[in-house]
Amino acid sequence: MPQQACHTTVYMPQENKLDLLQGTLDMMVLQTLAALGPLHGYGIARRIEQVSGDQILLNQGTIYASLVRLVQRGWIAADWGTSENNRKAKFYSITRKGRKQLAAGVAHWERLSDVMGRVLALAGAAEKP
Repeated sequence: MPQQACHTTVYMPQENKLDLLQGTLDMMVLQTLAALGPLHGYGIARRIEQVSGDQILLNQGTIYASLVRLVQRGWIAADWGTSENNRKAKFYSITRKGRKQLAAGVAHWERLSDVMGRVLALAGAAEKP
């Protein structure tokens, strides 16, 4: 899954910005739905924030842009339901196509992480006296 130069900016509690490569938030949403099953947008955002240790804070515009994009790609489906506070809400679930995309994305991020780890370890070794 090639990454483009575009990115999403989310805000960290310490007022530092964390720039995510395009596709990163989409992968987080897919993984959250794969792990927890159908959720509404607010629930997805809060779960990502919780798992990140509140290092990522998502506003409604950011999460809903991702959800619209994922629905358009056929990676998630949306159905109306009733939330835990008895309000009408749209619930999202991962599709078969989304599971395939998630598997491809996970493989990509594992390869990228491995390469970055090796390059950074090499750079650290070069700095030793």
